[in-house]
Amino acid sequence: MEGANLIVTGGCGFIGSNFVRMVLTELPNCRLVNLDNLTYAGNPKNLADVENDPRYRFVKGDICDAELVASIFAEEKIDTVVHFAAESHVDRSITGPAAFIQTNIVGTFTLLEAARTAWQGRDDVRFLHVSTDEVYGSLGETGLFTEETSYDPRSPYSASKASSDHLVSAYHHTYDFPTLITNCSNNYGPYHFPEKLIPLIISNALNGKELPVYGDGKNVRDWLYVVDHCAAILKVLQQGVFGETYNIGGNNEKQNIEVVQTVCDLLDEKVGLLSSGETRRSLIRFVKDRPGHDRRYAIDAGKIRRELGWEPSVTFEQGIEQTIEWYLNHREWVEEILSGSYRDYYAQQYGER
Repeated sequence: MEGANLIVTGGCGFIGSNFVRMVLTELPNCRLVNLDNLTYAGNPKNLADVENDPRYRFVKGDICDAELVASIFAEEKIDTVVHFAAESHVDRSITGPAAFIQTNIVGTFTLLEAARTAWQGRDDVRFLHVSTDEVYGSLGETGLFTEETSYDPRSPYSASKASSDHLVSAYHHTYDFPTLITNCSNNYGPYHFPEKLIPLIISNALNGKELPVYGDGKNVRDWLYVVDHCAAILKVLQQGVFGETYNIGGNNEKQNIEVVQTVCDLLDEKVGLLSSGETRRSLIRFVKDRPGHDRRYAIDAGKIRRELGWEPSVTFEQGIEQTIEWYLNHREWVEEILSGSYRDYYAQQYGER
């Protein structure tokens, strides 16, 4: 990775922005191009602290734009792809699946073709595709997802990610293309768009709004602190074996209701009770479950631990407190997102979409 020229897709999003910041910190001789279309969850302000770094270039554009992608590969002599860009919210995939098919499948294909064309005859290149544990479907009360678990996607979102995983794997087997795939569990941490569970609960709880919890709240997820996830991706980039898949998990299984209650209790401690004198747990409301809601996800991260020496360094208790502190210290960021005023920044800087 010394002196590498990276393209990171979706680098203005939640995980992508944390990864961009880590690369620029950990790899001082690398150059990084961030290609992001600035759809609703992408925010260039997530990287305001690095936008003037001479090693960093932001390009507003669509990964499905083959001409644009090819021009970036040529101009920047790209040798490393880290592909985050995706439509990623399950609820949105249920009400509007078309965008998920276009971005997650066609976009991945476009990137693969651009890289394959640009890299012919080279052996110093790599293509890392970032995916999700949701491609594996739902677990029962026991067991863990491994890299050998059969795919069983249950939503348009997870089906589109499963499709893109298969495309990437097929390129390795068909073209001897230097691919790496990572499948991660649920991330949380700074810069998380406030439609997802943890930032939504933090925002609503701070403002005394109801806290919606699907079904009985006992759906289980394995929570992974975003900085740990980024460190794992960097480890796979540096040491991973081409053609292999690596599962990345946090070893932090929690029921959704446990997560919500933990956030409520920490906010009560940090900012005091509600004006009514009640605890924030009083705001919890159980709502109708979403269609096809997987009951339990849990990752076996034994392969990446054994083969690459990575394991999570942040416990859920540490990570959730750090996350809440970040949101308390960045309320203006959340307010801009919720008000939609950050869209004005897009229009001024990059033009209307």
